[in-house]
Amino acid sequence: MPHPTPQVAIVTGALGGIGRATVRRLLQDGWAVAASYAQGVESPDKAMAFKDELGEHGNRISLHPLNLAHSTSIRVFFADALAAWGRLDALVNNAAVGTATVADYATDSIQQDELLLHINAAGTLTLTQLFVAQMRRQWGEQALAELPAAKLVSISSVGGGVATFPFFRLADGMSKAAVAFMTRQIAAEHVHTPLDVFAICPGATNTGMFQASTLNAMSDAERAAFVSRLPKQRLIEPPEIAELIAFLLTPHSRVLHGAVLDASMGLGGRPGLMTEMDH
Repeated sequence: MPHPTPQVAIVTGALGGIGRATVRRLLQDGWAVAASYAQGVESPDKAMAFKDELGEHGNRISLHPLNLAHSTSIRVFFADALAAWGRLDALVNNAAVGTATVADYATDSIQQDELLLHINAAGTLTLTQLFVAQMRRQWGEQALAELPAAKLVSISSVGGGVATFPFFRLADGMSKAAVAFMTRQIAAEHVHTPLDVFAICPGATNTGMFQASTLNAMSDAERAAFVSRLPKQRLIEPPEIAELIAFLLTPHSRVLHGAVLDASMGLGGRPGLMTEMDH
């Protein structure tokens, strides 16, 4: 049966580099998108400005505030996203905080570590559990062969999700490792359901988060030297990760069910490139 609406994807962290690129890419593919922005940090006006940038595609996006550190906010966000479209088909867990951007929420280092785990790991888990429960309601009693695939894509990181980097903030890496573990566990539990589950572990990606944590403190010469040591001697661009997400939301990705994908352009295989530069 055709869907009464386009297929609907939740994309969290939609105003950041990867999230913004992902929303644009999915809208191009005909998806409707329930997009989140950081409650209390990103303003509704900023969210609406992004919607205006989307032009004719803007009628297939709904925008919702979300604070992944608070379960009530997560539940309200999920209910509003579902109410906006009447169904869900995919969840892209992209929203997160990093070593530098967590300072938007707390200044004390212990509180920051707690928030890294609350937002990146526990908050992502809560939202994912709500999504999986909704998928089961949508599936009902239909046979597997009769059901369209649902998709769960979570953004982890090469640090924690794939490799270890000495001097990388411990709570940050732990939170990303938790996302990778969650992906494997849920995938193992859904080998006989229509849900396809994946994680993506980007490397040095040209986002506001990576700029804040790594690049902004460098001089132009230091940045050039840093980039020259990265795999392929460049940063990964957000649309490259968005393209991978878009592929995972297609039927062709099913054979990758359960995969935690190293999308670091080789940094995961040679993590010393990062630490060799500084120590």
